[in-house]
Amino acid sequence: MEVLGHVNNLSEYARSLKDTRLSSLRHPGEFFDYQRVSRPKDMQEYLKRANYNVRYFSANYAIVVALLAVYSLISNPLLLVALGFLIGGFLSINRFVPEPIEFNGKVITPQNLYIGLFVIGIPLLWLAAPISTFFWLVGSSGCLIGAHAGLLEPGVESEYEGIETV
Repeated sequence: MEVLGHVNNLSEYARSLKDTRLSSLRHPGEFFDYQRVSRPKDMQEYLKRANYNVRYFSANYAIVVALLAVYSLISNPLLLVALGFLIGGFLSINRFVPEPIEFNGKVITPQNLYIGLFVIGIPLLWLAAPISTFFWLVGSSGCLIGAHAGLLEPGVESEYEGIETV
């Protein structure tokens, strides 16, 4: 029963994500419109373009960051193994060893298993360099989004953004 509750919560979260974030997803033809790419004349124009485009293409930029995150995990298999080991071990201990068990005359508690999991998993995770992967993700996302948002001229609809209709 508990698993069904988690599945329902997950499907409800996915539905709300689709209604809020993905509803503002812009068409790829508009996102990759190379005819609107131009060099801004000064920093003020760059910031004006970036401010508008970051709000306008926010869902597209979220997908870009997600794709870069998937790429960073795939290109660092040790990080993928370390995360899988830690998350899988944690879930396995929670599911299969909820109370102390006896093995060869010794009592093993879930706390002992967690300590063993972290003694092996944390050094493995440290070797996988998650901090440098995180900073690579932040830097590459910032460069891509900053370049796209600053070089793409806002569409005609940006001229009428502040005007309210009656």
